[in-house]
Amino acid sequence: MRFDHEINFYTEESKHYNPLTSQTDGGPKLVASMMGNVTDVGADRTVRLLGSITQGVKIIRIVEPIEKKWAYLTIDDGSTKYRMRTTTIPLKNVSILVGEDIGKS
Repeated sequence: MRFDHEINFYTEESKHYNPLTSQTDGGPKLVASMMGNVTDVGADRTVRLLGSITQGVKIIRIVEPIEKKWAYLTIDDGSTKYRMRTTTIPLKNVSILVGEDIGKS
């Protein structure tokens, strides 16, 4: 298994106005970045896992679990945001099932 994609994990802090700096504070913040393996999930497996055919579902495999709270991830600095659907931690790697965040990209 090749870990050849850069996976970036972000939080979403609420934006608010800071009267001291006259700027808007908050927004997306990078909490972790690591290399991972990315594969698409086929239609038949998507139906078994999620109960319906869902576009844009991927499995991300990373070596260590993410200890920090995160809201979404991006793959290879792409503009598509992926939200976690489920995660498993088998003996060797961590598997995260993610889906495209429709409407919030």
